[in-house]
Amino acid sequence: MEKRNFQKELDGVTVGLTGRPSLLLQACCGPCSSYVLEYMTKYFDVTVLFYNPNIRPEAEYDKRLAALKQLLTAMPMDHPPALMEPGWRGEEFLSAVKGLEDEPEGGARCAVCFKLRLEETARMAAEWGFDYFGTTLTVSPHKNAEVINAIGEKLAGEYEVKWLPSDFKKRNGYLRSIQLSKEYDLYRQEYCGCGLPEKY
Repeated sequence: MEKRNFQKELDGVTVGLTGRPSLLLQACCGPCSSYVLEYMTKYFDVTVLFYNPNIRPEAEYDKRLAALKQLLTAMPMDHPPALMEPGWRGEEFLSAVKGLEDEPEGGARCAVCFKLRLEETARMAAEWGFDYFGTTLTVSPHKNAEVINAIGEKLAGEYEVKWLPSDFKKRNGYLRSIQLSKEYDLYRQEYCGCGLPEKY
């Protein structure tokens, strides 16, 4: 079976757009958001959702939120996005991954974490009447785009809101995010969120 090209699928979405649909975009941090926002604000009215209960400790969550706010203020965009931030809800992550604490990075815990964040994004997108929901997670070379897109597609059916397919690391998206992070002097974390600096 041929591997899906999610970048081509995203191209198909953007080419077929009429007007500027609304997009609720789950964002994991400022650096990953930089390229994705540079790209997606050309096509969508974007609202960024900073829902990341996986980030530990809370002080680290605050650092990443501050970097995202710094990016939104500093980076010029023709259609600047809004920001939704429901607060640190670390207990939701701990409850979701109970029993998976010793899984390695990229293991079963990650899929549960993706689903937790994307389901809240889908739920809020449906509640607030967004046309699409998506995530910045696929810009990272450490995140499995096939798994993320499969979860998003399933949730789209459950919540009746369109999923935005993506593999933002394509076309040098990850490299561009590094360039933009340096340009805007963004804090770049050294771990995904759940594994360091403390164990559960």
